[in-house]
Amino acid sequence: MSGRAAAAPGSAARGAGEARGGNRTDCTTFRTGPEVPDEGPSAGQSRQAGAAIALKIYFDNNIVSGAVMSDLRGRRGQVLGTEPADLIAFARGYLRERFLSAPVGVTGVNFAVAETGTVVMVTNEGNGRMCSSLPRVHIAVMGMERVIGQVSDLSVLLPLLTRSATGQKISSYVSMLSGPRHDGEGDGPDEMHVVILDNGRSRLRDTPYRSVLNCIRCGACQNVCPVYRHIGGTAYGWVYGGPIGAVLTPLLHGDQELGQASSLCAACDDVCPVRIPLHDLLLRLRRDRAAESAGRAERLAFRLWSAAWSRPWLFRLSTRLAGSARGPLPILRRWTRTRDLEVHR
Repeated sequence: MSGRAAAAPGSAARGAGEARGGNRTDCTTFRTGPEVPDEGPSAGQSRQAGAAIALKIYFDNNIVSGAVMSDLRGRRGQVLGTEPADLIAFARGYLRERFLSAPVGVTGVNFAVAETGTVVMVTNEGNGRMCSSLPRVHIAVMGMERVIGQVSDLSVLLPLLTRSATGQKISSYVSMLSGPRHDGEGDGPDEMHVVILDNGRSRLRDTPYRSVLNCIRCGACQNVCPVYRHIGGTAYGWVYGGPIGAVLTPLLHGDQELGQASSLCAACDDVCPVRIPLHDLLLRLRRDRAAESAGRAERLAFRLWSAAWSRPWLFRLSTRLAGSARGPLPILRRWTRTRDLEVHR
């Protein structure tokens, strides 16, 4: 599927009153279209951070934790404290009833094993298991790049994800699901549907940006990025923030400005557990944008500049001419007001 989500076969017809959402990133990358009617099913968040965002207590900020406290507000006049126990109690009171009544649960997928047809979810709150086992219908939404070859690959990828994301040896919950419940089993959904998202990913497979599809969504690059630490995740305008968002969002959605949201310090290269060359990809995005936006006159000017400054005698001659023309030419006065122009004599 490419960017749009359809209701699971028959779920709307059964009168699904509310659908609960689990893992966040892949679920957030699609929007409901005409296939999902406005009347009937309603959607809600199951993560405590996601529910807080939905209730406008917090704002979405991080690919892993989901929310940070930026503006604490009450809901319907209720006064909320700042103690973690109080906030968790509020979220549980809001969520538990909906877990038990929702006929459809929607989760993301961290990995999908081709060898066995198993989807793997990594959580610390248990919301993934509640979304995938309590409702009658479980819908797992995954990007096409989440597929791995064998179960044995998880022995590398799971510790890589949890250590890079939260510093844990392993997360509190790792759920491996291979289908709906069988006869005689007490837990699990009656139906399980897997929605595989393309959403522009297949366009990247044969491009120099292919390595960005190796991302395991750990958020390590965000934690070390000076730009992200100063402006937060909401400034990136979509699901992914930080260096991975500055690369992935322009490729999938065409927002080329995000390629400039980097100091090019390359700290993200050092911490990325799957060795995505984010620094090089950001530079390539900038080069591509410059190549697409440059006119003929600009291209000719830079070619002449390159030819002149690649020859020592032309370099010395051009800097002398530029130094003497700095006064009479207003454009050079403005340009050198914030830049140094070394003059060789």
